Amino acid sequence: MIENTHESGALHAGHPHEGVGRRLRDAREAAGLTLAEVSSRLKMPLRVVQSLEAEDWSRLGAPVFVRGQLRSYARLLGIDATPVEAAAGVSVVEPPVLVPRTYTSPLQRFAEHAARRAVYIVMTVAIAIPVWLATRPQMDLAAGDAAPLDAPASSHPVHAATRRLPVRQAASGTAGDGPHPLVASIAALPPREAPALALQFEGDSWAQVIAPDGQLVEQALMHAGDRRSYAAGEVGAVVLGNAGAVRVSSRGREADLAPYLRANVARFTVSSDGSLAPAAD
Repeated sequence: MIENTHESGALHAGHPHEGVGRRLRDAREAAGLTLAEVSSRLKMPLRVVQSLEAEDWSRLGAPVFVRGQLRSYARLLGIDATPVEAAAGVSVVEPPVLVPRTYTSPLQRFAEHAARRAVYIVMTVAIAIPVWLATRPQMDLAAGDAAPLDAPASSHPVHAATRRLPVRQAASGTAGDGPHPLVASIAALPPREAPALALQFEGDSWAQVIAPDGQLVEQALMHAGDRRSYAAGEVGAVVLGNAGAVRVSSRGREADLAPYLRANVARFTVSSDGSLAPAAD
């Protein structure tokens, strides 16, 4: 932070209606800084610093980015950021109104839901009936061989000539009359695949998500507690304002946003396998 309290105070008092770009330029020149030095200290592209002094907001993106860059520049020069933002006239970001692209009538939704249920029932019946027919002989055989567990062995004599042995037992040559244990196997469910990219918002943040083909997937002001996740190939580039309030995970692993940060704005691309890379200016 540059100590320039006297000069910046005089600047505000003497020129209350002066343009915000000229205020920043006069404060910078009074502090003896060049545009390149400001760009280096703020880790901000030189074209952004020039646009701020030229009041060319159209080159700086969304209003939330403009306010953040003005606040950083004013803080560096020792200027109160509140009047600077007010003089810039940058409006507060309003959440966009989401309009559905297609409209489906309630009757059509009910018909589609009923059709899906009918298909599910038909498929269940088509699978259950053959399974039941195939297992019925084994169930009848098991019922015929069943006996109370507390009954003495002598009370249920077994005659080798009349008892039908299972094919597997007869083939192995075993003639034991004891109970035949049943072994059940429970296969483990496959692990659920983590999304290629997941965003967890811990504070207000403006987010822009772009598909690999350049189409806009989502653009909105997110709030604390919001979450977004995207599958592989669904997202190609991401811009996050107030990136310090966003936790980004790639394939279930939290990503470090430091390589993609500039003035608390993160810009990065997402490959088809979920890996992140810095976005080109």
